[in-house]
Amino acid sequence: MWRVHSAEHHGADGGDPPGRPNAPDRPPGRRPDLALAVRAAQDGDEDAFRILFRAVQPGLLRYLRLLVGGRAEDAEDIASEAWLQIARDLPGFRGDADGFRGWAATIARNRAMDHLRRVRRRPVADLPVEYLTELAAAEDTAGQALATVATSDALALIASLPPDQAEAVLLRVVLGLDAESAAKVLGKRAGSVRMAAHRGLRRLAKVLEQTGGAAAGVPRRAAGKKISAQGVTPAQVPTLKDMR
Repeated sequence: MWRVHSAEHHGADGGDPPGRPNAPDRPPGRRPDLALAVRAAQDGDEDAFRILFRAVQPGLLRYLRLLVGGRAEDAEDIASEAWLQIARDLPGFRGDADGFRGWAATIARNRAMDHLRRVRRRPVADLPVEYLTELAAAEDTAGQALATVATSDALALIASLPPDQAEAVLLRVVLGLDAESAAKVLGKRAGSVRMAAHRGLRRLAKVLEQTGGAAAGVPRRAAGKKISAQGVTPAQVPTLKDMR
């Protein structure tokens, strides 16, 4: 089984592994059209599938790490299983880019719940404190906190939230799902997910206001020094042929 690896081996930008060219027909710096990539991947386009994997995998793996806790390898193995199913079932998928992200998250979450049942553990949020690149100011509203957390990947702070709020924030922020897509993943109403995410973000903003960012053991960032958010790239980007 192929396995994803941390970006320290290949860089944190989610790009191609060494020796692999960039997907063609995309001007440098332009974000790929995931809706087009979904349709092309359904037709067997390997480059399109690689685009989908690079776009979704980093957030998906962070989401899984919060769900299962424990060893990082557990989340990596679950992500691998999820992508095997995604590749197998992709021809039957119907939806746009947001729908694909939600569909992938649902598959990954189901795999994570299966794993937790096998090891008889409940979902946990015990992520190690690894990075926090930007801190929210005291006047942050929930909406501003949402943007700040999204850019900083402040998983240590998110993991300190109640489980329902943490998962709602991760789906909305890290995976970029809208409330309706996140609700489908969780089997809840969109309004409930909006409320959980809103409460979680308000709590994050309050913690950051009270602590100045040094919450949950998160180190302050040295002035002028950027800490790269740890991304996720595979040692070898999987192909549709390999996984079917």
